[in-house]
Amino acid sequence: MLYVVGTPIGNLQDMTFRAVEILQSVDLIAAEDTRHTGKLLQHFQIKTPQVSYHQHNHDQRLPELLNRLGQGNTIALVTDAGMPGISDPGYKLVKAVIEEGISVVPIPGATAGITALSAAGLPTDRFVFEGFLPTKGQSRKKRLDSLKGEPRTLILYEGPHRVLNTLRDLANCLGENRRIVLARELTKLHEEFWRGTIGEAIAHFTQLEPKGEFTLVIGGASQQKPMLSKAELEAQLTEIMAQGVSRSQASRQLAKLTQLPRRQLYQLALTIPSSVFPVKDQD
Repeated sequence: MLYVVGTPIGNLQDMTFRAVEILQSVDLIAAEDTRHTGKLLQHFQIKTPQVSYHQHNHDQRLPELLNRLGQGNTIALVTDAGMPGISDPGYKLVKAVIEEGISVVPIPGATAGITALSAAGLPTDRFVFEGFLPTKGQSRKKRLDSLKGEPRTLILYEGPHRVLNTLRDLANCLGENRRIVLARELTKLHEEFWRGTIGEAIAHFTQLEPKGEFTLVIGGASQQKPMLSKAELEAQLTEIMAQGVSRSQASRQLAKLTQLPRRQLYQLALTIPSSVFPVKDQD
């Protein structure tokens, strides 16, 4: 059996009784960083042996872990902080274990994204977790462009040395007026939530050097339909009527798209010369 065990993201008191019990009882702990996890185990007097499992060795380590599970051993998968599989290679082990028909049991714990979202003050009913953005190049630009019109609250992770560049890229893509909350050092001694716009965040962290690991919670794109000018409305009415649709029908169709009063659009349609569209029955 493989246990996916959540560990504290900062404050060790967030460790659950169940997580301690599981780590004490398994045959082996697969840890992202054995030195980091070793401090956690020492604090809770857990003497279970460890083996490293991280992004640089997961391909080599995977067969060994599967073999041990196949022999009847129980293994706990942990990351440096939070739930395994979130922005780390843990999901590859979980996927491989499931394919082997071996049980996977989650032991829930804290995650930085949900922790930050819960206290950000931005909509929580629908959100998107994006983790770490690609560091550079077209892949980064493509990912940012895909988020431009996303109406749900966005959650990103970023390190202190790149957070300012990320804020600037977000400003270029989403606009400086988008609401943002930067949560840093969550559950630790210097936990802090900074709230404002992306533009204000750039100004703030240009003056104050960013420190600690950051979780960025960003308001979604507004779903309000943009106001169309009179010329734009006339162009859309003309385009619809050019398909053989009457003024009345065109006004009704455009009213549904724009949420504008049908009567207002019909009055505008009456000003469009009939010569610009081939409709036999003009009304």
